[in-house]
Amino acid sequence: MAVELAADRLALLADFGVSASFTPSGGVASTITVIFDNDFEAVEGGSVQFATTEPQVMCRTADVSGAAQGDAMVISSVNYTVQVVMDDGTGMTQLMLSED
Repeated sequence: MAVELAADRLALLADFGVSASFTPSGGVASTITVIFDNDFEAVEGGSVQFATTEPQVMCRTADVSGAAQGDAMVISSVNYTVQVVMDDGTGMTQLMLSED
């Protein structure tokens, strides 16, 4: 069984990712590569249905070590705030975002 290396994760991001600026609260911005997803999701609100987006990114844990709620991210000139940090334990972290 092959073990995924940091270089493998970097190659995945290079193939499918986009550049983003990540700024931890009170910290300095850095440019990282992320896989950005902002699909629409149907929401049922009683008798009225509507759609909303769920912006999120997948990135290398090493690039966002110490990430926390309230950190900032800019993708394609759109400002986002980190709402949830989910480290999957394999060297990748998913950040749930909200658009500012």
